[in-house]
This record gives sequence, structure tokens and C-alpha cells, in this order.
Amino acid sequence: MVLYEIGTDGLKPREISAFSELNLYERQDLQRLIREHPTALGEQLLIIAEEYGNWEDARRRIDLLALDHEGNLVVIELKRTSDGGHMELQAIRYAAMVSSMTFDEVADAYERYRSSPGSKSPDVDGRAEIAEFLGLTDEIDSVTISTKVRIILVSAGFGREITTTVLWLNSFEGMDIRCLRLSPYDIDGTILLDIQQVIPLPEAEDYQVRLRRKQAEAEKTSSSDGRDFTRYHILVDGRELPAENKRNAVLLMITELARAGVGLGDIRAHMASDRQMRSVPGLLASADEVSTALAGAYPGLDIGRYFTQHPLLDEANKQTYVITKMWGQNTESTLQILAANFVGAKVSFRAAT
Repeated sequence: MVLYEIGTDGLKPREISAFSELNLYERQDLQRLIREHPTALGEQLLIIAEEYGNWEDARRRIDLLALDHEGNLVVIELKRTSDGGHMELQAIRYAAMVSSMTFDEVADAYERYRSSPGSKSPDVDGRAEIAEFLGLTDEIDSVTISTKVRIILVSAGFGREITTTVLWLNSFEGMDIRCLRLSPYDIDGTILLDIQQVIPLPEAEDYQVRLRRKQAEAEKTSSSDGRDFTRYHILVDGRELPAENKRNAVLLMITELARAGVGLGDIRAHMASDRQMRSVPGLLASADEVSTALAGAYPGLDIGRYFTQHPLLDEANKQTYVITKMWGQNTESTLQILAANFVGAKVSFRAAT
């Protein structure tokens, strides 16, 4: 992602920096900044604990534990790496561990956090402050903490394994995992931090909740053959393209991403399998040339399962890429992954109604 400065000579690109280059660290910098300004995550949250680990294996600790206005605990995990490591697995484990916390246990954790060394508020009534945050000051005895635990993953980047896992988990009713990407910039000695929610895409979040419910109902009443004829609109910089079937929707999204400047190799790196996007050397224009090259490079490959008539050319690297037609249940997760990882291209999607 590139930030542009508008100057007298036009646009001046400002490349994203690495946290390591800026000497910014996870705990002493990123965790501290978000602890002090949780609204930077895009919502009102009450931090109730830092480095929380009130269980037998105290080596495992939640970076930040918060509460939202709906009474849901929120596990916040932070990484400064470009792929996020295995933070989603850690967060799921932590969410399970805190899911049974009662109001009194949450209040006790909050009081310990607020009265920790260096705190300016040594005398805290945790129950009263949490009730006030929830807007239940007059109903303090009826306050309950939901067993539903939300997860917010905050990192400089997210690998394919994380995005695939999060999108799959979010497809289940009741799951709420969000991925926020941190992009630091050093602008002439001033450090700026761009925080963007990449999963789920903010403009599609409400729609996706409705879609999950619709899909759950559809599964109950699905036809005997179980076929899904959902069509998708690809959105390019806010412009909605005509609805396409599954195979054509994925092809169109990849084509539009490439047109927006995203490298075909980068797109392939985010596929669940290399089989979904094959490559052959050379710049091949015709379907016959592509079919011959695929047959030579991948003996036994079922050529008919690929869009040989729509090759994608990587002129810089003299490679031709060919997209599979076989997407099925992977269609929506693939569209989600591509939209989430290449936000700057302004290419997204929505299911046709």
C-alpha cells in the first residue's frame, strides 16, 4: 500500500515503513498506544485487563481484554509482523478461556488492572464503572457478561492461512473475528499510523451478517441436489458490474485486480491452492497456445477445467496465468480473501439479490 503526498509537483509516493525500522515494538509501543486509545480500533471499548492470564498456564496471556457496549468480552491480540503468525489460533484459545467469566470476575480483573503500579486510579469500584459503561447504572445487580466473545486481531499484515481461517470461522452464526491492518509511515520524521479493518470489509459487514442468516435458512430447506446458483456483482471503485455466476465472478475479480495494478503472482500467493491459478512461461494470447502449454507443464491436467480462452498476462515476468473454473463452495471465501488483501485496488464484491 502506498500513501501519496500532494505537492506542487504532483503526487509524491510515501512507502509504508516496517515497525522494526521505526523501532516500534508490540508490547511497549503498539499495545500501550491501543490500551490508551482503544477507539483507534473503530469502536468504543473499555479495556479491563492487560496481559491477562488468570488460569493455570499463566505463560499464556491475552494482550488486551476489553468489553464492548453490548456486554461482550473482546480479546485483542497484536503483532507487528507482516503475516500475523498464528495469532488467530491463540485468540480462539483465549476466547474459550474467558467465555465463562462472570460480571464479578470481570469487575475484579478491571479493578486489578486499574490499581496496577503506576495507575492514577488506585481506588476503583469495578462493578459501578462497568455498569456505567454499559449504560446500566440503575440496574447494576442485573448486569451479565455475554458468553459470546469477540476477537480483534491487529497486525501489520495477515497471511493466507489467517485470512482463510477467519473468513471460514466468520461464516458461522455468532462468530465475530475482525482483522485490522496497521500501516506505519515515516513522513519526514513524523510517524503516522493508518489503521484499516480488512476483515470483514466495513462496507459489506451488515450485508454479510444478513447473508449468513440467509444461508443458514437456505441450508435447512436446500434442494436435494444441494446446488447453489448464487451470482455475484464485482465492485470496481464503487461501480457495480453486472452479476456473474461463480466461476466468472472470480475470473472478473482477478482480472480487475490485475487491471488495478496488483501483481498476478501476488494474487496467486493468496489462493488456497496453486491448482486454482496455474502459470506457464511466455506471453500466450490464444486458447490453443495456452492449452498446449498447460498440457506440457502439467501432464494429466484436465484442461477443460480452466479458462484457457481468458489468459492473464504478466508482461513484466513473461508469464501467462490461467484461472480454474471450479470454485464451488470456495467462491465467496476466495472473493473475500482477495478483497481483504488488496484493499488499495478498490475491488470488492457483493452477492446478487
